[in-house]
Amino acid sequence: MTKRLFIAILLTMTIFNGMAGDKFVKRSTDALCIAPSATGLCIAIAKHDKEGIKQLGLSTATCLAVNYGLELCIRKERPDGTGHHAFPSTHTAVAFNGTTFLMKRYGWKWGVPAAVVSSYVAWGRVHTDRHDWWDVLGGAAIGAGSAWIFSRPFTQDVEVNISPTTFGDRAYGFTATIQF
Repeated sequence: MTKRLFIAILLTMTIFNGMAGDKFVKRSTDALCIAPSATGLCIAIAKHDKEGIKQLGLSTATCLAVNYGLELCIRKERPDGTGHHAFPSTHTAVAFNGTTFLMKRYGWKWGVPAAVVSSYVAWGRVHTDRHDWWDVLGGAAIGAGSAWIFSRPFTQDVEVNISPTTFGDRAYGFTATIQF
């Protein structure tokens, strides 16, 4: 399984590298930056997880407030010269906010694919000269930090019972039942 996953990631990176025209990368990062948060919202709605919706909303609002506040204060010029709002990267902050929410709230099965998407967004912002590496690292830290503060693991009402059991005259053990 690990070998297949590695091959799939390598193939995906090769395809993206071949299609890495600046226009494609810029447009795809514009769209994909919201994918982790949108996924988290869809999962929360599907699971009737009102607390998760609230946590995602608070972390996203905090992420954006901190990010835009820093952009206004720092006024760093973009590498391509198109403005003075390079630090921190909003695209990367939003992507890593959603990724960290997914990872912490719903586990690695959702978080790892989101991390791949967020890493692509960060790489793409640097590749298209919209940001340098410090900008995307700052954005990633703000996004992940905001989600880390507000997100808690998702737990459903699960009842676990463990009781001692005997199996005949010489076998002893435990029986576990899980009700959800």
